[in-house]
Amino acid sequence: MSAPHLPSAAFFAMACFLACAAAAYQRPPPRETLSVPLADDADGLTPQQVHISLVGSDGMRITWITDDDSPSTVEYSTSSTFQQRESKVATGSSSSYSYILYRSGQIHDVVIGPLSPSTVYYYRCGSNPTRKFSFKTPPSSLPFRFAVAGDLGQTGWTNSTLQHVAAQDYDVLLLPGDLSYADCRQSLWDSFGRLVEPLASSRPWMVTQGNHEIEKIPVIHPQPFVAYNSRWRMPYDADPAAPSASNLYYSFDVAGGAVHVIMLGSYADFGPGSSQHTWLSFDLARLDRNRTPWVVALIHAPWYNSNAAHQGEGEEMRQAMEAQLYGARVDVVFAGHVHAYERFTRVYDNRSDPCGPVHIIIGDGGNREGLASEYLDKPKISVFREASFGHGRLEVANATHALWTWNRNDDDEAVVADQVWLTSLASNPACH
Repeated sequence: MSAPHLPSAAFFAMACFLACAAAAYQRPPPRETLSVPLADDADGLTPQQVHISLVGSDGMRITWITDDDSPSTVEYSTSSTFQQRESKVATGSSSSYSYILYRSGQIHDVVIGPLSPSTVYYYRCGSNPTRKFSFKTPPSSLPFRFAVAGDLGQTGWTNSTLQHVAAQDYDVLLLPGDLSYADCRQSLWDSFGRLVEPLASSRPWMVTQGNHEIEKIPVIHPQPFVAYNSRWRMPYDADPAAPSASNLYYSFDVAGGAVHVIMLGSYADFGPGSSQHTWLSFDLARLDRNRTPWVVALIHAPWYNSNAAHQGEGEEMRQAMEAQLYGARVDVVFAGHVHAYERFTRVYDNRSDPCGPVHIIIGDGGNREGLASEYLDKPKISVFREASFGHGRLEVANATHALWTWNRNDDDEAVVADQVWLTSLASNPACH
């Protein structure tokens, strides 16, 4: 698949269409918070809150919760009937955590594999054979499709976003922080898990933390990220050659190593000399851009932002880490936190730079706090911005081209509001 080469007139017409559509758009009224059963009225559903995530090149982590000590086992097969000759069983572990007066159910963690790429697997968790799930493993080569959605929460807008994400197939979902908006109310982690289960149990969800995952209360509960780290374990230690020291930051490869994804922790120490800073340098130094033409990074608090909300909150991290990403020629940086959408040109050190990453704010998944609708004067480096709920898709077509699309999700139907073809920096001789 090759990228289309549109004539300049076609590009101009598309830009005019998108600009006019944004100007004429009448936003629908607010939607109520989604009603999701909480932990005490889940009707004994077990297993529940099932979600999956990538582990290495051919493994998948299955995570679920029960209210009893059922076994941490997963039976999986390429047969929907789990015929004995084709079925395998993997065993993992379980844990729980306490948060003030709340105690979680048993959180089960099982890694299955090795798995074949582009293959549908059926699985069932623990001792309940009646709840059956399935997922499709990602392909081992390009093209590769990411869905990207930040600041999800669990509102009517969240539900709209999830429906629009599910309407188009994807290989992996990337979430740059702020998942449940539990904000210390731990039962909302349970309801969030049930809300996203239909999608998160069928495709890998790779997440990083946001400020709403901190949940630290001085004296009463001084330990941050307890629920997040317990419920959403990512493969931070999966690579023995470059393990991260924390679940708050890690990296992984997809498409046979053609795409390297870096999940950074905006709320973990990131300054020079910190574990994260040191790990990032090592992770980037190992990249061979001939083998890995695409590098994507995710943060929560954006480094570039022309919205009035959260101004400057990512600046300290930008000063600490931007040179590392720029030196490695990272192609795209996704951020959340600001509840709106904004795409910047390639940029470095607050200036347009053809060898810098494209920065994209995608913190508009459906949070309960509403949209950030006040903007500052538009800087030259900002290409497109709109305060609407939505989600994005990054379709890496080949080693040189990827299509980025932002879908405005608060229409009754997903509407493409911003779209652009990106060229990998590895294919740009001027950036070598």
